[in-house]
Amino acid sequence: MNQRVNTLLHIKSIYPVLKPAERRVADEVLRRPNHVVHLSITELAKEAKVSDATVVKFCKRLGYKGFQEFKILLAQDVVVKRSVIEGEVEPGDDICTIKEKVFRSNISALQDTIQVLDADALGVAVKALAQAREIHFYGLGASSIAAFDGEQKFSRIGRRASAFVDTHMQITRAVLLQPGDVVIGLSRSGETREIVEAVRTAGECGAVTIAITNHSASSLAKEADLVLLTCTQGNLFSKGGISSRIAQLTTIDTLFMAVALVDLHRSQEVLDKTTEILSQRTGVL
Repeated sequence: MNQRVNTLLHIKSIYPVLKPAERRVADEVLRRPNHVVHLSITELAKEAKVSDATVVKFCKRLGYKGFQEFKILLAQDVVVKRSVIEGEVEPGDDICTIKEKVFRSNISALQDTIQVLDADALGVAVKALAQAREIHFYGLGASSIAAFDGEQKFSRIGRRASAFVDTHMQITRAVLLQPGDVVIGLSRSGETREIVEAVRTAGECGAVTIAITNHSASSLAKEADLVLLTCTQGNLFSKGGISSRIAQLTTIDTLFMAVALVDLHRSQEVLDKTTEILSQRTGVL
């Protein structure tokens, strides 16, 4: 990767695949990172109710040499940690507090995603998309909104793009793909069974498969050729698909802009044509 991923975001990314004891360590770190940087390995183990060996395993699971390296990097990240209003919207919150929480949650999702989204993976994805004969976007629930957005954007620059948000259509269209086609599967958890199955089918047919997900160790991430990580908090906003959707949409915007620039003349020409025909129907450019 081009840059080291923020330690706290890295923990969130692999959290679903941590063992129960390792999750207790992760919970302590995520809950009080400022406190943890001052603890010894034995003190952290005691507070998490695990053994010293489990703390070491946790650090190595993250890719660090040991507890000392983990603490040093965590301390660096804690220094730049933002201070914002956090938490879920609760009964009794006034409209100003609700506004603050929703906006801060979305801002946080974008700020965190920009740190975990790998520029190298983006570059490979852009190259594949620019050369693709056909592009598919697969999403369910809140992720379907990002799928439709991808179809609309890429179609506007002359790319053969389609969004499929019905599970039968996803699998039946995936099986017809050819080598060089591209599939983008969207799932915050990375464990949406139907999306994983459709992406697997597309890959077996030779298509380039891209996962946009929160979790690098998820089933979808393991199935895809490329993983574009997003990062949203595990609270009301992500469960409702709010901040998760913002991160997905912005990732697709990034891909769209980069692909458009690959052949700017062609992209501009097609955009001008579609804008012109729409202006004739609506009277608005």
